[in-house]
Amino acid sequence: MKLHLGNLPKTMTDPELKDLVTPFGDTASVELIKDHAGASKGFAFVEYPNDEHAKAAIKGLDGKVIGGQTLKVGEARPRKENAPRPGGR
Repeated sequence: MKLHLGNLPKTMTDPELKDLVTPFGDTASVELIKDHAGASKGFAFVEYPNDEHAKAAIKGLDGKVIGGQTLKVGEARPRKENAPRPGGR
């Protein structure tokens, strides 16, 4: 199950994100979304091969305050086919 983590602190690093999500179970992928300059955009995607681990992460992280930000965590929705791509491409 793939999760979307929103409202992350812009100062969060890749290792900090990994440390945040791995206590809930093994991850298949952890991706902190960054802008062209390499700065965090304040959201990430995490994929757990085990749905129970993903549900535990949602329960454990949604609403948690990290760096003064209240996290919003839920199941990621597929990208819409006709949605404009960042950067106008």
